[in-house]
Amino acid sequence: MRSRVVTAHIPDQLARRLDGLAERLERPRGWVVKEAIEGYLALDEERHRQTLAALAEVDAGATIDHAEVRAWAGGLAASPRRKSRR
Repeated sequence: MRSRVVTAHIPDQLARRLDGLAERLERPRGWVVKEAIEGYLALDEERHRQTLAALAEVDAGATIDHAEVRAWAGGLAASPRRKSRR
């Protein structure tokens, strides 16, 4: 797999945290950065996918009227609370 060097300026405090994590994990700093970027990108891609799916539902008319939601929420406040069995 090909790789590229990417440079980023980060605050000293963040760099110290990065160094501490790399030391604790006994991994190179570059490995920690790569894992963090992969995780962030995966999270962002999933968020984007869910946003597009939600917009498609709205376009298809799968919505609930605001007044219905308020009535439902109001009913929650009025209903008796169940006691927890712990």
